[in-house]
Amino acid sequence: MNQVNKQRFLKGSILQSFSKKTSSLLIFPLLAATFHAPDFTQGNEALLSLRSLQSASLQLQMPVVQESSTILPVTGDVSNQSAERSVQASDVEVIPQEFWTPVLVRISQAIPVTEGTQVVINGRTLNAAWSQRQQRIGIADTGLMQTVGVELLNTESASRQPVQWFSDSGTNALALGTWLTSRYRYLDITELAQLAGWQMQVSGNVLRISTPVSRVMAVRQGRQSWGDRIVIDLDRSTPWQVTEQSGELVVNINAQADPALVRNFQAGPGNRLTSLNVQASGNQTVIRVGIPTNLRPRVWSLPNPNRMIIDVGADSTVQRNIVWAPGIRWQEQVVNTGSAQFPVIALVIDPRQSGLAVRPIWSNASSAIGTTPLITMAQSSQAIAAINGGFFNRNNQLPLGAIRRDGRWISGPILNRGAIAWNEAGEVAIGRLGLQETITTPAGQRFTVLSLNSGYVQAGVARYTSDWGSTYTSIIDNEILVTVQDNRVVNQQPAGAAGQTSIPIPANGYVIVVRAYSAAANALAVGTNVQLETTSNPADFGRYTQILGAGPLLLQNRQVVLNAQSEQFGEAFARQAAARSAIGRTAEGNLIMITVQNRIGGPGPTLAETAQIMQRLGAVDALNLDGGSSTTLYLGGQLLNRSPYTAARVHNGIGVFIQPSL
Repeated sequence: MNQVNKQRFLKGSILQSFSKKTSSLLIFPLLAATFHAPDFTQGNEALLSLRSLQSASLQLQMPVVQESSTILPVTGDVSNQSAERSVQASDVEVIPQEFWTPVLVRISQAIPVTEGTQVVINGRTLNAAWSQRQQRIGIADTGLMQTVGVELLNTESASRQPVQWFSDSGTNALALGTWLTSRYRYLDITELAQLAGWQMQVSGNVLRISTPVSRVMAVRQGRQSWGDRIVIDLDRSTPWQVTEQSGELVVNINAQADPALVRNFQAGPGNRLTSLNVQASGNQTVIRVGIPTNLRPRVWSLPNPNRMIIDVGADSTVQRNIVWAPGIRWQEQVVNTGSAQFPVIALVIDPRQSGLAVRPIWSNASSAIGTTPLITMAQSSQAIAAINGGFFNRNNQLPLGAIRRDGRWISGPILNRGAIAWNEAGEVAIGRLGLQETITTPAGQRFTVLSLNSGYVQAGVARYTSDWGSTYTSIIDNEILVTVQDNRVVNQQPAGAAGQTSIPIPANGYVIVVRAYSAAANALAVGTNVQLETTSNPADFGRYTQILGAGPLLLQNRQVVLNAQSEQFGEAFARQAAARSAIGRTAEGNLIMITVQNRIGGPGPTLAETAQIMQRLGAVDALNLDGGSSTTLYLGGQLLNRSPYTAARVHNGIGVFIQPSL
């Protein structure tokens, strides 16, 4: 196909079909047996067979999973090095690439974008972010995975995302165009919908998708050496959705099942699954699989003939290495530490990337008090990615560690525990952190401030500023509250029982809380002038505007420096095998945020194993974050490491923000 014909083909079959702006209804008729498309890599005509989305004959095999001990690099450039030049809307740029992309259109100027948060597929309402711009429809990529079942393939280009969905994942994989907003990365599903015969309509906040009727031909179950496999034979490709509940995986397939098939299906015993049930109602078939709570099955698809596969095994890790956006790389892999194998999910962030910022986030914008799921926290703060952060008291929802944002101490460090600090230039430091504050009176009396804006309480003096909130409420019984304005004590009062007394925190001062320390209370009488001195230890941390504390410290200069007791963590905590979150710095200055839920066939890592994992991933310095049920990693609208139903509420985290140019 010559260049002129290529231009005519693309404009005629794609661009002109969406030129009518008077209607929001986009209808894609089911194409013929083969779809003729230009081969952008070879320069000649190629055929993309729709049989890959419909039917043929191929023996079911175990998925190819790389089991090499080689660790994916996190030291490379995570920016998008293959961004194409912008072109006018009337022009189509042909771009050499490894994957076939039906069309990739770049607009030279900002264009209006419509967004919504609900997708209705064949009458079933699902929560997923979607976007429409210039008659192109996009769904947030993690939302597309959850609402349709699309699997994202590895890529080094943030502007093109190859996918697998009842199709070949090799050289003929379909690559979808992408666009970014501050909260989501959208995948352009226009051509996918056309190939699959979908109809799409935008109605306010809702994107409605109707797909051709498909049928479940058979449901098969087999025991494998690694676990269990369930195969659902289909007459054509169709969307599916997966939800995880306590001890059960629910797969909703947009396909009819003959009542006799459902009635006659009898589940056999499984190696790992605990139950298997098939239900059908109208155009929906539901597969319910009982699973151990520490397993996350893999649900995927194969073409020729079309099949859905549910694998229930100890390891469902699919190796990923995706340049997700400029400065953000998404990786998944298995990391070996001795005889143990750990599935690891990681985000590698370049803090020097233009338009990207990293900031501490917390649950309550007006106060340091409160908890919420990380997914809610990230979305309310407009972060595009996030990981859970430091420790907190689950009972009173108060922070227990350092949180500094834009030079303001939302919560001060405690117990000389580990912290990570960074600034706008992308410089990063990780180490043990202390904050020394002293209050001095004209009489020469000096009182050490034991904590700043903290839920960690002990006998002595603590200080609370307006960054804690507009008011301070007593945390323990018999506190004495001293109000300081313009470096002068203006009020002192006893608080009585915990939680019963609240006083305002002045914007031009602070509240001193005296706990079981009568000498300080006597010295800080109304009218007393006070002087405050503050230094950080190490002093170098004082120059960083962003800090988040957790602990214990894992690595420094590539060496394991784990000493949980020195940071006043209990011995049982240090030895516990549990889900873990951690953050580190690579030699190139990138941040690597990881979560580890379990080892293959067992519980999560100990702190020592977490340090080894970070070493294997290339971290120079590393810090343990809050773990267990708090362990959460968020990207573009969804959690990467667990079902949101199993994620606990957290107090704070580290958010990644972008300022895309559409």
